[in-house]
Amino acid sequence: MTDIDGFVLADSAVPPRPPSRSLSELERLALLADTTAQLISNNDVDEALRRVVQLVLPRLADWAVIDLITDTADVSRHLVIQAGPAGLVEREDLQGPMPPVSESSPMPLSRALRGVSSNLAGPETYQGPPDSGIAVEQRRLFRVAGIKAAAIAPIRGPREVVGAITLGRSDRPRVFTTADLALLQDIGRRIGLALENARHFQRQRQVAETMQRYLLPQLPRLPGVKMTARYQSAPDASYVGGDWYDAFPLPSGDTALVIGDVVGHDLEAAAGMAQLRNMLRAFTWSQDRPTHHTVQQLNDAMRQITDVRMTTMVLARLAVDTAGTWTLRWTSAGHPPPLLIGPDGLTRYLTEANGMLLGMPSPRPRTEARLTLPPQSTLVLYTDGLVEARRQSLDAGLENLRRHAASLVHHDLDDFADQLLRRTRPHDNDDDVALLVLRLPS
Repeated sequence: MTDIDGFVLADSAVPPRPPSRSLSELERLALLADTTAQLISNNDVDEALRRVVQLVLPRLADWAVIDLITDTADVSRHLVIQAGPAGLVEREDLQGPMPPVSESSPMPLSRALRGVSSNLAGPETYQGPPDSGIAVEQRRLFRVAGIKAAAIAPIRGPREVVGAITLGRSDRPRVFTTADLALLQDIGRRIGLALENARHFQRQRQVAETMQRYLLPQLPRLPGVKMTARYQSAPDASYVGGDWYDAFPLPSGDTALVIGDVVGHDLEAAAGMAQLRNMLRAFTWSQDRPTHHTVQQLNDAMRQITDVRMTTMVLARLAVDTAGTWTLRWTSAGHPPPLLIGPDGLTRYLTEANGMLLGMPSPRPRTEARLTLPPQSTLVLYTDGLVEARRQSLDAGLENLRRHAASLVHHDLDDFADQLLRRTRPHDNDDDVALLVLRLPS
């Protein structure tokens, strides 16, 4: 059963009654274990905070207030929850921005937000003239909520204080004890660890996405050839991928096409992608060699001078002769095969010249394949996030991609890429996706 704010209530229409005694040591340990489980099992920090509040209210208090300090040192009254007769209610009227933290105020909330100490408080604590804007807001909270007793503790991460948690009692006479305050401190530390980790992942993701946007190139212009690309990051904020695409002209007049995926989902993978992209550009530009020789050179160099462990990729060279015939030469290092779609909707996966992924010993020499491309054909290079998922086989993903690509081939190329990404990316996919698509002239 849920209320209008989505809170899970008790199975019966009557919410659980608060205990008339203090929690036993066993009950306190169980509450801390449940708190840790909720924070670990929820990637959504806001949802995790609400679930922690559900554990605390009305068991320990009638009110729960979470104030957070942002990366820019702003303070926000992030969450105010009241345990009422009908269950838990989010009090949005009491949430919102807060004044800055006073560096000298001895009042309980200011001290908690500075990480100085935890405190017990009551209405009398804020009856005098307020010494800061924080005190004004806290006095308003006590007055509106009718709080008669409060416990306030820092939300402390491993490296910094990220906020404070206030528990308030308005409908029961029992005051908080030092044991209650110690329990709240433990809860605050667990919340702080989860929040700081979430912020760390978010910062990591922002750095990696900035790096990826910087490294993903402007596509070259080829006479008569349409070319477009897409990059879509992983849905999970903690996942940062090493997928990339590239296309650039070569001194010979050919155009290099690249799709690749550095194994891993972290900033290290994104940094490895940057290294390999630049190395591959240098090798391909400076040496007019078959694609499989260039990829083998990259493999040898990668193992010696980078920290990248494994990578899949396809390197191709697109060329046109004086008669207007387009030819593709390519080699694959353990990467999903490019897909070729004719203007009539006939499809073919380019499975030739597929060798071991980079970073792994190869039992046989790498090879290069060559194909004359039909006029008006469409070539799709992609990473595995477009076809792989936990709940479907790779073959099913490839078949799904083939069918949708065939049905969309008459679309404008940009619409083709957008629709293909939307239709074929599995819903339970937790990987990023890179997509490079080109269409030849008639």
